[in-house]
Amino acid sequence: MKILIISSTFPYPPSRGGTQVRTFNLFKYLSQRHDITLVTQRSPDVNDAEIEELRSQVGELAIFDRPSDSEATNGLRGKIQRFGNFLLEGTPPNVLSVCSRAMQNWIDEFALAGKCEAITCEHSVNEIYVRPQWQQKIKTLVNVHSSVYGTCRQQLATGTSENPLRDKLILPLLYRYEKRYCSKFSCIVATTEDDGKQLQQFNPNSKIAVIPNGVDFEYFPYRSADPGGHQLIFIGAMDNLPNIDAARFLSLEILPQIQQRYPYTTLALVGSKPVPQVEELATRPGITVTGRVPSMAEYLHRATVCVIPMRTGFGIKNKTLEAMATGTPVVASDRGLEGLPVDGSDVPLTELRALRANRVEEYVEAISRLFEDEDLRQKLSRNGRSLIETQYTWSAQGQRYEQVLVE
Repeated sequence: MKILIISSTFPYPPSRGGTQVRTFNLFKYLSQRHDITLVTQRSPDVNDAEIEELRSQVGELAIFDRPSDSEATNGLRGKIQRFGNFLLEGTPPNVLSVCSRAMQNWIDEFALAGKCEAITCEHSVNEIYVRPQWQQKIKTLVNVHSSVYGTCRQQLATGTSENPLRDKLILPLLYRYEKRYCSKFSCIVATTEDDGKQLQQFNPNSKIAVIPNGVDFEYFPYRSADPGGHQLIFIGAMDNLPNIDAARFLSLEILPQIQQRYPYTTLALVGSKPVPQVEELATRPGITVTGRVPSMAEYLHRATVCVIPMRTGFGIKNKTLEAMATGTPVVASDRGLEGLPVDGSDVPLTELRALRANRVEEYVEAISRLFEDEDLRQKLSRNGRSLIETQYTWSAQGQRYEQVLVE
C-alpha cells in the first residue's frame, strides 16, 4: 500500500518528545510492509545527520523549512490576522502558524497525481493539509493525540487555564473547529477510549479507532534494583502547559507535605525546555530541574517513586508508560492513568500496577505507603513492567494502525 504520512513535527530522534515518539514508531512499523512517503518540516534544531537517519527509515522523504516566527506571525499584525481568521473561518492560530504554503502545494500535487492510496495526519495540527474531497478516492486518517476542545474545557473546569478569559472566548470556536475537521476524514484515531468518545461527539458517523502508545525497551530498560530512599521524579517536556501545571502542583502543594514526614525527600523535574515557572522551582529545598537529559531511563532508575499529578490533558501519557516500563513505581492522577488498566474492580490486588491519587492528601498517603513498603514497590514494579510488555509495545500498536489503514 502506498501511504503518505504528514507530520509538521520532525519525527526524529524518537526520544525528542511525545509527538515524535508516536509518529516515528508507527511509520517505522508500517515501513516494513508498505511504501511510505513522509512529508515533514525541518526546524532549526534538526541537523543533517538526523535528516539522513530519518531518510533511511522511509521510501521517500520530503522536507520543507518550518515557517519562521517572523513568517508565521508577521508581528502583532499577523497575530491579529490569524485570530480574525479563527473567528471567521474557524482555524486556530497554532495550526496556521505551522502551515507551509510550499508544503501544501507539494501535498496537493502528490495526492492529485494518484501517488498514494492513504494519507495519515500525525497529530491534528496537520489536518489543514487534507482536502475534504480527497476521502472520496483516498483513505484519509487523522491521528489525534488529544482533543483540543476537550483539553481547553478541562482546563477551565479545573482552574488550570493560563488565560481563562481567552479560553472562555475560544472554547466554542474550538468545538466548531474539531467538528469541522473530523467530518473530512475516513477515520479518526484516538489514544484512549475517553478521547475517542469526546471526538465521536463531533461527528457521530465518524469511524473511531483507539490505538494507544507503546514503549521502546531499548530506551527504557527494566531497572536492576530498587534504589529505596525518598527520591521522587516527574518527567516530561517542561514547556508543555499540562506538564508545567503538574510540576508546580507537585512542587508547591504535594512535596512540602511529604517533606514534613520525610525531611530528606528530593524531587527531580526531568525534561526538556523548562520554562521560567519550572526553573524557579529549583530554588526550593530538595528540588532539581535538569532540562533535557541523555537518558530518561537513568533518572527513572534512581527514583523511589514516579509521581504523575496531571490535572489536564486528554490522551494516553507516554511518561506513565515509560515509568512503568523501567519498573519505577507510579503514583498518578486519573489523567495520568487515562486509558490504562492499572487498578479497579477488573484488576486483582495481586496485579495492581500503580497507585491512583487526585487530591493532595491522596498523593501524600500513596507516596508514604511506597516509601515504607518495599514489597508494594516491588509488586508495582513487576506488574507495571509486565503490563507494558504484554499490551503496550510499538509492534502491537503498529499492527492496529496497519489494520485501520488497510481494512
